[in-house]
Amino acid sequence: MKGILLFLFSVFIAAISQIMLKKSANKQYKKKMAEYLNPLVISAYGIFFVSSLLTMAAYQWIPLSIGPVLESTGYIFVSVLGYIFLKEKMGRKKMFGMVMILIGILIFYVGY
Repeated sequence: MKGILLFLFSVFIAAISQIMLKKSANKQYKKKMAEYLNPLVISAYGIFFVSSLLTMAAYQWIPLSIGPVLESTGYIFVSVLGYIFLKEKMGRKKMFGMVMILIGILIFYVGY
């Protein structure tokens, strides 16, 4: 259980990092280099790095076959965070997709 929670936390902070990068991409910069060398982008890539380390640590406790299943929760995290922080729309197709992801995860764990 510890490995699963660590893996899900890793996926969650990776989703936060993606939102940070999109927030930065939506801004206008005077210089081209400022698009890549600003605190938001540098922090986002730092968080991605930490997420990778946490994922590797989580694999100490979970089988390799579980990783991709848990990784699919990233689509849900990014959609929800995008709705909250970027004011992106949550349409029926997106909601249906998230429900299908959750059903797929549940089916995997019932059969595991």
